[in-house]
Amino acid sequence: MTVAQNPARIEPYKREVAAELRHERWAHCHVNWTAIMVGALAAFSTMLLFGLIGIAVGAHTVTPDYRVVDLKTVGTGTLVFSVFGAFLSAVVGGWCAAKVAGILHAEPAILHGAIVWLATVPLVLIGVAVGAAGLLGGWYSSFGHGSSASASTPFVQPVSPGANATSEEISAFRTQRAEYDRNVKQWQEETPRATRNAALGTITALLLSLVGSVIGGWMGSGEPMNFTHYRTRTPLYHIG
Repeated sequence: MTVAQNPARIEPYKREVAAELRHERWAHCHVNWTAIMVGALAAFSTMLLFGLIGIAVGAHTVTPDYRVVDLKTVGTGTLVFSVFGAFLSAVVGGWCAAKVAGILHAEPAILHGAIVWLATVPLVLIGVAVGAAGLLGGWYSSFGHGSSASASTPFVQPVSPGANATSEEISAFRTQRAEYDRNVKQWQEETPRATRNAALGTITALLLSLVGSVIGGWMGSGEPMNFTHYRTRTPLYHIG
């Protein structure tokens, strides 16, 4: 006997169909790209601000010959500004995105914070490409110098004296040339370690900024920051 022939099964059948449709329906989250771009710009601007403050107080070094060959040589001030600069700038970006979008629940706010991080990374890469890595903080400063370390050195090659040079000038040239060769050799030997440390620093900064973006978006939603609160309410973006 079919459902149509048995009226008693019609209502249960309708409920089963409705439950299946609700199960298959996507509970999608609208992405507010305007809020994301505002958050990305806020994160990038805050990162630049922290970088400039670090340079002003002497925590960051942006000279061409500065490379992190040994992690033990990284100063406390540089480490503090690098860590908090990367983290707090991302928190600002995620918070701004959640507030501009007017998000009231943690899940979509966290998603927007993560997308802010995705939009900020290309801005950082563009800054590194145009030579402004040193202005963005200690991690990105090392990355900018380390990436080009193998191509050139910051040392000036001494000019050979002319044919009429005196013995003192020739002796001075030989001394300068020997020092130049030693510096170049040391630079080339240290390049692999400097490049590795620069990559490690940049990875750390990117991961810290991702965590900061997520936390900033969560804070911007205004919901309690715990992992059980979502069980007590139905998200606004679900379609019933």
